[in-house]
Amino acid sequence: MHKVKKITGVMLPAMFSVIVHAQTTVAGNTDVMRSNGKIYVVVAVVVTILLGLFFYVFSLDRKISKLEKK
Repeated sequence: MHKVKKITGVMLPAMFSVIVHAQTTVAGNTDVMRSNGKIYVVVAVVVTILLGLFFYVFSLDRKISKLEKK
């Protein structure tokens, strides 16, 4: 158990540094996508998918409620 704590203590800060480094390189890519107008297409697709999922869950909830009442 003591070894697990040591390994976690070493690996956790290393993982944070990788995550922070990865986030700084993404900012350059979003500028390219924003300048080409592609970021708006990505946002529109994500919003469409999320709205579709919400509609599906809402309609499924209504169907289940009908079945529960019977």
